[in-house]
Amino acid sequence: MSIAVLPGLEKRLVDAKLADLAGISRQYRPLLRRAVGTSLPQAALKDLVRRTADTVGVRVTVLLVVSNRDEGITVEPGTDSASERDISLDFPVAVDAARTGRTERGTEAGPNGRIGEVAEPFAFRNPETGRRRVGHVVVFSTPLRDVEASVAVVERRVLVAGGVASGLALLAGFLVAQGLTRRVRGVEAGARRVAAGDFSARFPVDRPDELGELARTLDDMRRQLAELDSARKRFIATASHELRTPIFSLGGFLELLADEDLDSETRQEFLGQVREQVARLSRLAVDLLDLSKLEAGALELRPERTDITLLARRVAQEFIPALVGHDSRLELRVPGSPVEAICDPERVAQVMRILIDNAITHTPDGTDMVVSASRRDGFVRFGVGDFGPGIRRTMLPHIFEPFITSDDALGSGLGLAIAHELAERMEGELVVESQPGRTTFTLELPA
Repeated sequence: MSIAVLPGLEKRLVDAKLADLAGISRQYRPLLRRAVGTSLPQAALKDLVRRTADTVGVRVTVLLVVSNRDEGITVEPGTDSASERDISLDFPVAVDAARTGRTERGTEAGPNGRIGEVAEPFAFRNPETGRRRVGHVVVFSTPLRDVEASVAVVERRVLVAGGVASGLALLAGFLVAQGLTRRVRGVEAGARRVAAGDFSARFPVDRPDELGELARTLDDMRRQLAELDSARKRFIATASHELRTPIFSLGGFLELLADEDLDSETRQEFLGQVREQVARLSRLAVDLLDLSKLEAGALELRPERTDITLLARRVAQEFIPALVGHDSRLELRVPGSPVEAICDPERVAQVMRILIDNAITHTPDGTDMVVSASRRDGFVRFGVGDFGPGIRRTMLPHIFEPFITSDDALGSGLGLAIAHELAERMEGELVVESQPGRTTFTLELPA
């Protein structure tokens, strides 16, 4: 800080000192002009110079200007107010004033420090040539010790203040760094515990600053990871249970089929059961694969302009054999004109199949159904309704969770979870409304 401030301060103080000298020189120039270079005796001139110097408190020196071919313009000592004759200065400003014919200011190094100088040139007319030239220069000079002392005092104070401030800054920085280090170590310890699978670790949110925000974000991440880990464990446990049941059943039937004493009718019955369990395992494997792709974001969508009405008719036709076996009628309520949306037709058809299959699987035989398609308020809606007993109120909040079934009907419990995930991936929504005698699943997609 002293390097940046002090040179400017010193220059301003020196300039002020030289300005004072220039004011003195302008004030006494007329008086000295009438005496210098005239027939005034040397003793009288010296007395005038000394009295002037005593009055103004500065040194006054009269110099003779000499001009020659070899050295150019130089100055030689004349009358000096200094009592010590051994105090010698070069007076470079006097040479400048002699050359320019103007008042010049400057400084030079003296035996005891720098000297401030103002040089006043006195020009005279040469009686032989009639030309004017500078014959004498009067220099007003004064030591700059007070300026240097003032700067030195300021420099010492600045250095002391800077040292104290630096010490305080270092102390404060050390304390802040220690506090930050402790907080960072706390966050780091929590992160290590979470990375090791301990989701009970907490990130300390003690202050509303950047580190506190980081801790809050990490704590939210920890909570989400805990929820995901819990969901993963539940999913694995449920999937293991769902897979174990048909596998154990298959094992039992295979042992029974190995009995050579089985009659043909019983053997065919057992083979039918085996086929059902294999079909159940196949559906479960496909559903698990689809759900894992959806949750990993690896399922690719191919959106295109699709007529939902035509798609609904086509999917409904696929279920005619199942409806006949269920002794049910399906009513198709769709407009005669196309109902178009930008979507992946294969995935929308998959959701339609899941909803219709869900209605057939979870309603008693003879339950009629309605499939509808419409467009309103910039959305396309596809609905599947049935007139069955409805879904229990306690099951409704969990109906789209994996492995959730509303009754004891055979099924993986993954269909509605897959349909819900597909709807969200297509920026749509799948909702359910249910009461005794009427249940409706509605897929809503942006048009």
